[in-house]
Amino acid sequence: MTTSATRPPARRTPTGAAQRVEPLIERFLGGGLPVRVRMWDGSETGPRDAPTVHVRTRRALRRLLWEPGEIGLAEAYITGDIDLDADLGDGLRAMRRAVRERGLTAPSPALADRLKAAGLALRLGAVGPRPPVPAARAGLSGALHSKARDRAAISHHYDLSNAFYALLLDETMAYSCGYWTSDAPGYGPADAQRDKLELICRKLGLRPGSRLLDVGCGWGSLTLYAAERHGVRVTAVTLAAEQAAYVRQQVESRGLGDLVEVLNIDYRDIAERPETRGAYDAVSTIEMGEHVGDAEYPAFTRILHDSLRPRGRVLVQQMSRGTTAPGGGAFIESYIAPDMHMRPVGETVGLLEGSGLEVRDVESLREHYVWTVEAWRRTLEERWSEFVAMVGEETARVWRLYLVGGALAFEERRMGVDQILSVRPDRVGSAAMPATRRDWYAPDAGPEEGR
Repeated sequence: MTTSATRPPARRTPTGAAQRVEPLIERFLGGGLPVRVRMWDGSETGPRDAPTVHVRTRRALRRLLWEPGEIGLAEAYITGDIDLDADLGDGLRAMRRAVRERGLTAPSPALADRLKAAGLALRLGAVGPRPPVPAARAGLSGALHSKARDRAAISHHYDLSNAFYALLLDETMAYSCGYWTSDAPGYGPADAQRDKLELICRKLGLRPGSRLLDVGCGWGSLTLYAAERHGVRVTAVTLAAEQAAYVRQQVESRGLGDLVEVLNIDYRDIAERPETRGAYDAVSTIEMGEHVGDAEYPAFTRILHDSLRPRGRVLVQQMSRGTTAPGGGAFIESYIAPDMHMRPVGETVGLLEGSGLEVRDVESLREHYVWTVEAWRRTLEERWSEFVAMVGEETARVWRLYLVGGALAFEERRMGVDQILSVRPDRVGSAAMPATRRDWYAPDAGPEEGR
């Protein structure tokens, strides 16, 4: 007979860090884990058929304790404290699907839950001072959308280096949504960008001798294309010093000095140049309006209007968000495009009309941006070691997260992108627009004739 004195002690199931944090995470999410979690001590929990999130260090918990939510998770990934065992895009897609199907909510811990988390972190040896913020995070100061702050915001993103963008983009150096007109073998990102540039030129009705104001010209893809292919005289405006230097070099090397003027100024300075008022046959602003700001946008559209001659056209290509969608989100606004503002496309249309422009056409390119961003992401992954050598591991991981998350946002319709074509009618209401859209899309169309 076995007595209590001789009975062997009951075997206890080992409990690692994963099992200890699981109840708290599920309380924050309002349901079961949507992913499998592997902790620094090798312990695992969560569904076996889900992507595995590796919490590699105790510092990851400390980051989340100090900064719960999207930023804390993003910074843990950027610094390598958290990683995924699968392709980041596939992993994020699977996690979002699980969250939707289970009706889980984003972490929003109450004070009591945060105190419990702090106690658990203390027992796991994860308590300590706030971890340093990754160097890639923007640190802006000054009044929102002041000229000085806007210059710093633009510099943070676009002055990373021309070499970086030359490695990431195709030979057109177009850093905006392409227009994918073919799925034939050999058709790639550069072809989609040239097709986009040609479409813009046709919508604007550009022909030799036309005057174009390119506001937010980037690395000059449209400026150079319009001058070279269509003989257009272009005033190119950018706030980014690196971009201005690149476009000027391209203008000189291509012999376009008689056609292109490059201004390294704030868009608001255009209104202070009397020679620009009513001087242009067309105005373009390609994915620059997102940087203008909500309160400043009416003045921005007024500048677009006032720069046009009567019956001149303006094309705005701009990212949008749904009426209830978050748009860029905290990570993009902290690390990629600080102070960026997006609105539903209908609101932008209303603001353009409010300036006196007549909106004539709106074309959504949402799916085209999925294909465009995926092309950039493939380049990043294929040339990963070169990017790391150029900008460092953390910045490279920022861009991986940005491109993967951006493609997913367009795929899920949380973000969109649209080409909005407007005209400044003359005093009697004439717009001189073509009767149909046919010439914009016909492959062999010549210069259009307005009526």
